[in-house]
Amino acid sequence: MDYIRIQFCDDFDKASSRFRKTLDGMFHNMMPMFSFSESAWKPQIDISETPEEVIILSEIPGVNKEDLELEINARAVRIFGRRTSLPDMGNARYRLAEIQYGQFQRILFMPVPINIDIVSATYSNGFLKIRVAKLHSSRTYKIPIQEG
Repeated sequence: MDYIRIQFCDDFDKASSRFRKTLDGMFHNMMPMFSFSESAWKPQIDISETPEEVIILSEIPGVNKEDLELEINARAVRIFGRRTSLPDMGNARYRLAEIQYGQFQRILFMPVPINIDIVSATYSNGFLKIRVAKLHSSRTYKIPIQEG
C-alpha cells in the first residue's frame, strides 16, 4: 500500500519532518507494517576514519546488490536501495512483523573533504563497505597578483 506525503511549504520542513517521524514511530510500534513515509527504514551505519581514508560500513541484509545505488561528491555519500518483501504467506496471520521492507536512503555528510576519484565499494554477506580517500588540502597554491 502506498501513502502520499504532503508537504505544505519549505518553512514547515523541520516541524513536518519531526511530526512525520513521531507518527511513523507511533504507528510502527502499534503495527510495524504501517508507515507514512516512503523511506520506511534506515540501515545501520558505522563510519570510521584513518589518516588516509574514511570507511563506511552499512548493514543491509536481504537487499540484492542490483537494488543498491551509491552516489558520491566531495562532501557526502548517498546510499539508496530497496528491500523487496517476501512472497505472500497465503492464509497465514502475522503474530509479529518487525522486518522492514521497501526503499531506503541514507545521506552521509563526510567529516572531511573526500577524493571522489579514489573510491571503492564492496557488498558481501549483507554488508556494504565503502572506502573513500581523503582529499589532502595541504597543497600550497601560488596566486599571481595582477596590476590593478
